[in-house]
Amino acid sequence: MNESASSSAPTTAQRKPRLWLRLLGAIFGTLVVLCLAAAAAIAWIDWNQFKPWVNEKVSAATGREFAVEGDLRLNWTWPQPLDTGWKHWVPGVVVTAGQLRISQPLGWLVEEAPNQGSDDLPALPEAPKDLNTGRLPHSDQPTKPTTGTAVTDTQDDSYEIAEADAQTLQRTPSTMATAASATASLRLLPLLARHIQLDQLVLDAPDMVLARNKAGDVNWIFKTPESNGAPWSFKLGQLHIRHGVIGWTDGIKRMAVRARIDSLRKPVTATQPYGIRFGLTGYMEQGKKRAQIQAQGLAGPVLDLQQEQLRFPLRFSAKAGSVQAFAEGVLDNPRELDGLDFQVRLRGNSMADLFELTGLLLPATPPFDTSGHLIGSLQPGNAIWNYEKFQGKVGQSDVRGELHYRSGKPRPKLSGQVSSQLLRLQDLGPTIGATPSGSSAKPRPNNGKVLPQIRFDTANWDKMDMDLRYESSHILRPDALPLQNLKLRAQLDNGKLVLSPLQFGFAQGTLDLSTTVDSHDKPVSAQITGRVNALKLSALFPKIEKMKKSLGRLDGAMTLQGRGDSLAQWLGSGNGSVRLYVREGTFSRELLDLAGLNVGSVVVSKLFGTDKEVQLRCAIADLQIQNGVARPRNAKLATAEAIVQATGQVNLAQETLDLRIVPEALQWKFFSLRTPLYVRGSFAKPDVGLEPGPLVARAGAAVAAAVFAPAALALLPLTVPAADDDVNCRQLLVQVQAKEQGK
Repeated sequence: MNESASSSAPTTAQRKPRLWLRLLGAIFGTLVVLCLAAAAAIAWIDWNQFKPWVNEKVSAATGREFAVEGDLRLNWTWPQPLDTGWKHWVPGVVVTAGQLRISQPLGWLVEEAPNQGSDDLPALPEAPKDLNTGRLPHSDQPTKPTTGTAVTDTQDDSYEIAEADAQTLQRTPSTMATAASATASLRLLPLLARHIQLDQLVLDAPDMVLARNKAGDVNWIFKTPESNGAPWSFKLGQLHIRHGVIGWTDGIKRMAVRARIDSLRKPVTATQPYGIRFGLTGYMEQGKKRAQIQAQGLAGPVLDLQQEQLRFPLRFSAKAGSVQAFAEGVLDNPRELDGLDFQVRLRGNSMADLFELTGLLLPATPPFDTSGHLIGSLQPGNAIWNYEKFQGKVGQSDVRGELHYRSGKPRPKLSGQVSSQLLRLQDLGPTIGATPSGSSAKPRPNNGKVLPQIRFDTANWDKMDMDLRYESSHILRPDALPLQNLKLRAQLDNGKLVLSPLQFGFAQGTLDLSTTVDSHDKPVSAQITGRVNALKLSALFPKIEKMKKSLGRLDGAMTLQGRGDSLAQWLGSGNGSVRLYVREGTFSRELLDLAGLNVGSVVVSKLFGTDKEVQLRCAIADLQIQNGVARPRNAKLATAEAIVQATGQVNLAQETLDLRIVPEALQWKFFSLRTPLYVRGSFAKPDVGLEPGPLVARAGAAVAAAVFAPAALALLPLTVPAADDDVNCRQLLVQVQAKEQGK
């Protein structure tokens, strides 16, 4: 008995693990059978019978009409190519659907040329067909990416496209997207957590339209129905588009473009990283005109939306209106538009043309051409980029520097430093509203007026803030305008522009200005203050300078405030004062004739004779400006022989002169005229005494400069220490004060 019991105990113990092994084997076998059955079912079931159910569920989930009109197929995929570890061995499903359609939001229609668009959405151009053939346009000086894969740029730049396996389906205005077929790799386990994860989505011959109406609503946001359960989530890994068309229409910018994407026949290699070629065409409405948009380029074969360090290669050339761009480089994170690393070349007719396309608010310029290194991010609402070490030309002036851009609320901001070794003065013409060099348009008097009447364009000043510094070490200019250098800082904050400092090396002296313009005031208000230090007047007139004659040195201070939409309106409403001193000069009729100052020549010849050179001790012009009318508080000229006083007024609004010049002889034997002179008439045609003489071009420029420089608001008493303390000028001031006290 004991022996029998002892022998049966190990037998029972041995049976227990065998039972568990059998149970595990049965479970495993059942799973295998179920997997085989599921695989057989997926392989053998006709999934087309489920299309009505699929169409209904997708339509309900998106709030759009959705339809699969072609075949619907499911196939197993195993193992998972994008996973590692145990997930690598979890089966997935590949879903293939043919002839798909999804509608626009209810009430949306996106027309296509030749049909007309609407006030809400401009019409799309026709789908481009031949853009992706032939050579790619490129910069005259091709650029290479500084980092990442180097790209070989050979003479054969045709990049043949592969033949399309399917044709794009016809899209109606009420359809958002169609596709000849879509193939998606779907993971099964995430479905248990209400998560749809597609490792890869391949679209064959799609035609998609993305749209934003003028109210700011977009068509790619889907209204999902309310649900009591947890919401479904969605994630896409890789996107591959083959031979498709993508459109974009924008009711706010009034822009519509259409791009065609084709796969390349060439395989991707280390020296040829591109897999697709694209071509884009479209337009942007600018008032009654249309700026045509075109682009062509190359991109990587597959867009991975999961990796943050993708190094997605991109190369393109684009043209919109007058602006052309050439870029080549990589994009680290295409999903977030982050990690820009491009060599970029930009050129166009004017930097002001960049605003409609990029939102960059820059002044009008002559044609420009720059090349530089662009890095940063273009994330919507969080764009930050640097345009590093750029250089090029604006007109005939060289430029170089760095720019930094940051988007944000309430406005984006552009900052940076720009410099020129040689600035051609005529290239500043468009910036200040003048005619650039080489233009056939010539400034003409308007209704007999000579002050500039070109209106300031401040409509977009509140769209961007700015802090830019500019410096030029040398200025190429006409001999009659002796500017040596320029230094300025331009700050734009919520539509208010401050130019301070604004410093010129001028006529061997300096001109220091500070200007504020507020675009929110209607009409625009402007304020300017400044100082003139030790300007050599003979430097303004090359013929006199060559004779080594001195017309004296000019010092002064000015301040003025006015309102207006043009320089003429601003001066015509100005309030302020100016004080100018001229010291230690020589003048005569001959010298003034050489300077082209006809009015001054007539006055001097009548006062001092035609052949005499007069030594100037000091000349003072202390003017008060009220409502655009400048009146001398003290305007006197002192020589060894006489003191000459000017009274009257200069009307800047009407552009008229009404001055009385009275000589006070110290030694009358030197005078040829002992009665007052009159200067009357308009700026364009002044009269002196009984002998009217037209103001020649140089005189008109001198009058305009003399009128504009003093135009400033007298917020504080003006002082010019270097001239106020001058012995001759102080004597003249004492004489004037003594005479006034004796009255």
